[in-house]
Amino acid sequence: MAMRKHEDSPEVFPNAAGIDIGGSSHWVAVPKGVADEPVREFGTMTDDLHAMADWLQECGVDTIALESTGVYWIPVYEVLEQRGLTVWLVDARQMKYVPGRKSDVQDCQWLQKLMSLGLLRAAWRPSDEVCVVRAVARQREVLLTEQAGWVQRMQKALVQMNLQLTEVLTDVMGMTGQAIIRAIVAGERDPKALASHRHIPVRRSEEDIVRALTGNWREEHLFVLQQALAMFDSLAQRILECDAKIEALLVPLGRHDIPLDGPGKRRSKNAPQFDARAALARWAGVDLTRINGLSVTTVMTILSEIGPDLSRFANVKHFCSWLGLCPGTKISGGKVLSARTRRSTNRVRQALKIAAMSLSRIASALGAFYRRLCARMDKPRANTAVAHKLARMVCFMLTRGEAFVDQGQQRYEEQQQQRSIAALRRRASALGFEITPTVLTP
Repeated sequence: MAMRKHEDSPEVFPNAAGIDIGGSSHWVAVPKGVADEPVREFGTMTDDLHAMADWLQECGVDTIALESTGVYWIPVYEVLEQRGLTVWLVDARQMKYVPGRKSDVQDCQWLQKLMSLGLLRAAWRPSDEVCVVRAVARQREVLLTEQAGWVQRMQKALVQMNLQLTEVLTDVMGMTGQAIIRAIVAGERDPKALASHRHIPVRRSEEDIVRALTGNWREEHLFVLQQALAMFDSLAQRILECDAKIEALLVPLGRHDIPLDGPGKRRSKNAPQFDARAALARWAGVDLTRINGLSVTTVMTILSEIGPDLSRFANVKHFCSWLGLCPGTKISGGKVLSARTRRSTNRVRQALKIAAMSLSRIASALGAFYRRLCARMDKPRANTAVAHKLARMVCFMLTRGEAFVDQGQQRYEEQQQQRSIAALRRRASALGFEITPTVLTP
């Protein structure tokens, strides 16, 4: 099939095609004149996808716009990319359908038209090696979420028996809590014997634990507690399997040999069971855990979602905008109507916002910055602003190889004091006065 001519054409991609993704079939539209039927329907089986790729190549198509519909687009994307075609994954929000004209045929035609005119933007998809790590890391997050649900069921069963373990222990599934719950499931009913499992770090006394463990031992709630503990242990085993898989996947990705300074941060209970800090540092070329607030789990989420290569983003502003951490630009008539950040389910954004919340009690420059913002604005906005700052640091470390150096809370407060004095001097000078600093002795 002959390709169309490009002379005097306003189209940016004259040989573009559009595919409307579906669960049971895919509708494909090519430019008019390159095929007798510019719109065809293909099935979802593997041979159907290869037939689709053959037909697109016969029509001279070189660029394809693919709508990101659920997970149905992934097999189509992979097959077309393996055949050497340029595939653009576009967001459905970029395509505004004409009201009253909605069908699969019109959808793919409208998608092809927008693509040919260059009105669509391709979504960013990491490389294959990052996608492999991302799939296992996301599975691990799902297992952790399900495990937390079964912990809540155990707490509910304990409360129904009036065993107020949550009132005397901060973490029910800590060392003391697990020892007590496993003893209950094993058949122990004596509160004093159960309280003897108390570890030294627990603040509450053994007498308080005895009072909390005096309740009603009902068989139906004990059965639920046993089932919930069994599910908790089963999910814990699956999480260990995910850790082993992630460790094996990170070994060939460790292309950098960098020394790690210091023992690192304290390991949380949900952290991987291997030396993830060293493995992630060898992959990225920098140790992102040096940034205050970024734990090993947070860094693993960041790298498994975006990888260490940020060359796709033009600069740090594009990266922060992709995360949804930049202020909005809704302006009309020279007046800012709204500067709110857009809503996003980006996992890196969520991880950075959680990391920002942990800075509230850290004695560092970032912690002082977070507390200063909380004094000026509400906490959600301050949290977003600090997450934006963390994103910039992550981008600079990954793109420039810069090492993070914490200046300390005292140094940050001294800088803020100097800025305040300079601002007062400028204001006084504008009013015709001069300020002379005087050190006050207590």
